Amino acid sequence: MNFELTEEQLAVQAAARDFAQNELLPGVIERDEEQKFPAEQIKKMGELGFMGMMVDPKYNGGGMDSVSYVLAMEEISKVDASCSVAMSVNNSLVCWGLEKYGSEEQKQKYLTKLATGEIIGAFCLSEPEAGSDATSQRTTAEDKGDYYLLNGTKNWITNGNSAGVYIVIAQTDPEKKHKGINALIVEKGMDGFVVGKKENKLGIRGSDTHSLMFTDVKVPKENRIGEDGFGFKFAMSTLNGGRIGIASQALGIASGAYELALKYSQERKAFGKPISEHQAIQFKLAEMATQIEAARLLCLNAASLKDQGKDYVKAAAMAKVFASKVAMDVTVEAVQVHGGYGYVKEYHVERLMRDAKITQIYEGTSEIQKIVIARELLKN
Repeated sequence: MNFELTEEQLAVQAAARDFAQNELLPGVIERDEEQKFPAEQIKKMGELGFMGMMVDPKYNGGGMDSVSYVLAMEEISKVDASCSVAMSVNNSLVCWGLEKYGSEEQKQKYLTKLATGEIIGAFCLSEPEAGSDATSQRTTAEDKGDYYLLNGTKNWITNGNSAGVYIVIAQTDPEKKHKGINALIVEKGMDGFVVGKKENKLGIRGSDTHSLMFTDVKVPKENRIGEDGFGFKFAMSTLNGGRIGIASQALGIASGAYELALKYSQERKAFGKPISEHQAIQFKLAEMATQIEAARLLCLNAASLKDQGKDYVKAAAMAKVFASKVAMDVTVEAVQVHGGYGYVKEYHVERLMRDAKITQIYEGTSEIQKIVIARELLKN
């Protein structure tokens, strides 16, 4: 399998790396400490085309492939995972879902603005009692003829307070179970829509994570995505692509930590020589680099399959479960290589270690990914 990058893909990678190092790195520690949403940085990402990378140019998107998306996600995530998760949700879940399944009117009204970052989107599936179990939706969308009456609560919503468009998964006909679920486009500011408190998180602290409350929110029928009852299939299909984005984020967090550890090991001296010349550190660096390369190949494989129009469900789940473990393993080792300095904020690796943990949780825990993989393996 050949993963030699094209000139266009290399240019995307270089542009993302340049942006991350010059625009995201300054202030990233302060944004983490203050839990400050990176609004200015995300706006610039939109201007550069990173918020709608795979969207068709006729809807103001970049028209790029999934491999380019993986490359950009890795570079952004090396520096600021709070920015990359906003980028991932907007690209993988909101823009992709709207372009794939939305009506032409929905694309013109919402996708054209989402693709440029003029507004950003949020994907609202998780609930207090329905996280990974998407079939157990307590949020309801009662059919009132010309509109749906939306009631319920959503938890752990990325871009929760900063989004302008929310894709909300809700139950319309409980008797039909998962076949009675719909996906609705909700605009910020609709009567009865309230954004709850911001979560005080371990990592990705700049990310805008909130609970959302809906009380008798009138959502026009034209804001339903697909046919009546299509919501569950919409959510599952969209999450498959979302796993590639989160796997790439995990890959980037690991790569960023490794690069910092490698650099530090060549500068820090112990017993009269750089610690990189000590075999114990060399073993760590070799193991980190090997894990990262394996994770990168899994991410690129899933993206390549998606670009070819092939089944990528198993590949995406494998990439996500493996890369997220690599992110945890590598960041812990990066802190260890730094020694006491690794515990200090100014060296960045402690933040990357905190950020890494979430990649094993959102878009479905590692255990959920293994269930997805097993189901795919047992199909035949």
